[in-house]
Amino acid sequence: MPEFASESGFGGLIGIVGVVAVMCIVAGLVHLVFSLLINRGMRGETNSLPSRILRVSRGPAVLFTLILGIFFACLLLIERPHPTFDFANGHDIWLVRIWVVTVIAQASHLGSRIIQELFQWYMENVSLQRKRDLGDRLMPQARRVTPIVVYAVGALMALDAVGISITPLIAGLGIGGIAVALALQPTLSNLFSGTFMVSEGELNEGDFIELDGGPSGFVVDVSWRSAKIRDRFNNLIMIPNSRMMESVMTNYFSDSREMSVIVECGVSYDSDLERVEEVALDVAGGVRDDIEVAIDEFDPVARFTAFGDSNIDFVVVMRAEDRLGTFVVKHELIKRLRARFGREGIEINYPVRKLLLPPDGGIEGLLLDADERRGA
Repeated sequence: MPEFASESGFGGLIGIVGVVAVMCIVAGLVHLVFSLLINRGMRGETNSLPSRILRVSRGPAVLFTLILGIFFACLLLIERPHPTFDFANGHDIWLVRIWVVTVIAQASHLGSRIIQELFQWYMENVSLQRKRDLGDRLMPQARRVTPIVVYAVGALMALDAVGISITPLIAGLGIGGIAVALALQPTLSNLFSGTFMVSEGELNEGDFIELDGGPSGFVVDVSWRSAKIRDRFNNLIMIPNSRMMESVMTNYFSDSREMSVIVECGVSYDSDLERVEEVALDVAGGVRDDIEVAIDEFDPVARFTAFGDSNIDFVVVMRAEDRLGTFVVKHELIKRLRARFGREGIEINYPVRKLLLPPDGGIEGLLLDADERRGA
């Protein structure tokens, strides 16, 4: 009888080892199949999405096959009706639980790796082909958050699989989340505001913006907490995203970088307005043809606007390529207008006041009347 037990126990051990050996061979075949598929895909395009997913999945697939062999071997060990394997009897429930937890862990790891690879492929192949770098700004943050979410869901599923109720845990996390949200309200406000600004694509690096009652400058970076702009004094200013969303913001580069250049001027009441308009348009046309940052397709406009105190006011309107170009065009237009008006004899008056004196008293009468009124 002991000999039979020994032979039966030895036979069971041989069967367990055989199962493990077979699964090792299967794991090798799985590795070989994945390698062939990867090499076949690399003949076409090495950076293709299927090739990336196959490379990421090869290791977890081989490891899963080996773990599956160990699980089958443990089941065989438990089900052997022999005293030699009595120590394993009654543990089948825990074996199943361990198996489920292992599968969840493997699936979570593989899912996180695949999602990370999808993000990387999108950033390298899709977002670079778009005019806006929305993917470049969203994907790095999403890549950091995704593994946390995947592993958190996997951990909850694993706890539920081993018989631990996750309902109180979820309720506690909800209450704790509310408390954390209240404590981090300014940070979360900046986070969501930054998300909206980045996703809408209305604010990009290099744009010139101006906040209502606030600073102005070129956008250097838009992050999840703040936006950085560089003002005209070359200072770096960090503005919280929540303030950016609450303020009235003017983006001079939104949709089109072209900007109008408006130069205000005035000429004497004695000037020939037809000649003034002709000269102003001729000067503006010369600036448009000579200055590279001026828009050639836009015809300059000259319009008289008001009867001023000393001059008849008018404006000359041109268009420049961007915000910096407006300063160049305006600078050159003012110089050339003044020089041309001087050659044409068109007068630009200084601010003046005309005094009308009474015919009898003159200045002395006015001063005497003023002294009498002060004395009274």
